[in-house]
Amino acid sequence: MAKSERPPKVVPNPNPNPADHDLDPSSCTLEKFRLFETRARFYLIGSDCEKRRFRVLKIDRSEPSDLGVSEDPVVYSEQEVKNLLQRIAEGNRATGGLSFVTKVYGIAGCIKFLESYYLILVTKRRQIGSICGHAIYAIDESQMITVPHSSVQSDVAFSKTELRYKKLLSSVDLTKDFFFSYTYPIMCSLQQNVLAEGTVMMPYENMFVWNAFLTQPIRCKCNNTMWTIALVHGHFKQVRMSVFGREFSVALISRRSRHFAGTRYLKRGVNDRGRVANDVETEQIVFDEEVGSCGGKMSSVVQMRGSIPLFWSQEASRLSPKPDIILQRYDPTYQATKLHFEDLAKRYGNPIIVLNLIKTVEKRPREMMLRREFASAVGYLNQILPEESQLKFIHWDFHKFAKSKSANVLAVLGVVASEALDMTGFYYSGKPMNVKRKSVPLSRTSTGR
Repeated sequence: MAKSERPPKVVPNPNPNPADHDLDPSSCTLEKFRLFETRARFYLIGSDCEKRRFRVLKIDRSEPSDLGVSEDPVVYSEQEVKNLLQRIAEGNRATGGLSFVTKVYGIAGCIKFLESYYLILVTKRRQIGSICGHAIYAIDESQMITVPHSSVQSDVAFSKTELRYKKLLSSVDLTKDFFFSYTYPIMCSLQQNVLAEGTVMMPYENMFVWNAFLTQPIRCKCNNTMWTIALVHGHFKQVRMSVFGREFSVALISRRSRHFAGTRYLKRGVNDRGRVANDVETEQIVFDEEVGSCGGKMSSVVQMRGSIPLFWSQEASRLSPKPDIILQRYDPTYQATKLHFEDLAKRYGNPIIVLNLIKTVEKRPREMMLRREFASAVGYLNQILPEESQLKFIHWDFHKFAKSKSANVLAVLGVVASEALDMTGFYYSGKPMNVKRKSVPLSRTSTGR
């Protein structure tokens, strides 16, 4: 758990009236697209949600291994873009004309394996929530399209190795656990977005943007983020509730970091840069139905979880449901652990409260080794950190406590959460100050109440 973050420069709210925008191309937000093709090019026609302004992206199909992308700087009206497509169709009549390919709701990325580039397109979407008037979407269907025309491709593009790579990429199911927004930087917390100043592009370099690498070629060539969507991998759930007749919404958002990513058992611990495996930030947002007006109120609480920041691993085996834990490297100065907590302090501020739930007693030592080493690491770092930056370390043997029939796990965790919020504060109603109350210092004794 940690204090809320300082904001990057992002736009928290869209202008609900499109007529108030001028025709500055950089101010255009594209949400709906249509893909057309000729023998020589793809034409991606993008429009805003009201279909009042249109942009054109041209993708060259004559190069077997290069990605040629050019953006038309003109902002078209609906009639103007129809006239443009008609002229393109007439100009390419000798080579097959212009044909419609598919409806698109954003480019999730592009990738090249051995020869050809492929476009990863979102072709169906559904709205799963809304934050301050900004729609949040999930993906219902995606499609991978080969960029070069088949007449310019070599045998490499159809080789077994190329097909194997394509199959591996296609195995990533974008319809599960991915979400995005055209106008709200969902990769950032509510506090970051509300306190942001200025109008800039979506922050793709954020650690929670899953497809940052896949979208980089198009973003760099166009020098904007209009054509791509920033996907966050994790979980989004929003429900409406009523307490004594007062309506409000609760949203729970989990964002998984793209750094040091991997599946369970295959990725554990920390790397040399201080990035931990399974780094997930979870945010709870509560806002009433008047949000956006002068009387609207909203709050946000952010916490994160991750693998224990030491060099350790597990050997996955079908024969052993509980693989041995291996401490791979001993670092007496805990440099990687230090980098990890420095990164947390930069992202969230101090104090940083560490809740460690692993076992203290085992017949065959596994988690116990990690617990001892982690306690040593925190103790060492607290000796060299200034008092205001020292880590608050709580160890609670969750499994031992949960074995008791009378155990009330939620009650204990509730005490920990309450005292943590007293120390860190939480974001409320757009105010830049966090309200803090005096609290009893967290200790192992206090968590046992």
